[in-house]
Amino acid sequence: MTATPFDDFSTWARDLSISLSRAQSEKLALFVTELWTWQGKMNLVGVSTQDRLIRELLLDSLVPAPHIPRTGTLLDLGSGAGFPAIPLKICMPRVRFDLLESNAKKAAFLNEMIRILELERIRVIHARIEESKKMLDPQGYGTITARAAASLRQTLEWCGPHLERNGLLISFQGKSWRKALDQGHHVMKKQGLVLSRTLVYTLPGTSAERVILCFSKSGAP
Repeated sequence: MTATPFDDFSTWARDLSISLSRAQSEKLALFVTELWTWQGKMNLVGVSTQDRLIRELLLDSLVPAPHIPRTGTLLDLGSGAGFPAIPLKICMPRVRFDLLESNAKKAAFLNEMIRILELERIRVIHARIEESKKMLDPQGYGTITARAAASLRQTLEWCGPHLERNGLLISFQGKSWRKALDQGHHVMKKQGLVLSRTLVYTLPGTSAERVILCFSKSGAP
């Protein structure tokens, strides 16, 4: 049997404490297949191979999964091609997802993936966060994710007001995360955010350090 780029994914996921059912793994593989087909028509992601897509985007998106509540609401800021929102939604069917995306073509792609993958309790909001207050949940969100949407400081400024009390804000960072954290300190205080967890990891076949910063909202700013 010919090996595929997805063959090692389940092992990689287990090594990162990510639990997946067979049905979830199959749906993730379908997402990768569909995304790669669309990639040939429009530039959705900045990787050149399916292997890199699986390692650097799909697997990376699932790293915070063990730390996210399995019920409630989640807002994904700047969803792009669906990372981390689509993989997380596949693994968290009971969570209601809002995907915020300002690019019309990418928003259309996200809606098509939701249809193909038969995902429920998920919607795409085609807007910028600065203009979307009336479209977002007025009660706030239990979890907000942000992957390469903006600087950490700007992300904290945008997302803090939309986070429930005791909610979780998850920001994907690279090697300069300490500097970004220092620059965002004032905004953290202003928004009532506290750094509650720092996940430091490397992806299979890579040596670059990656970091996910988890902030909790301690109360009203």
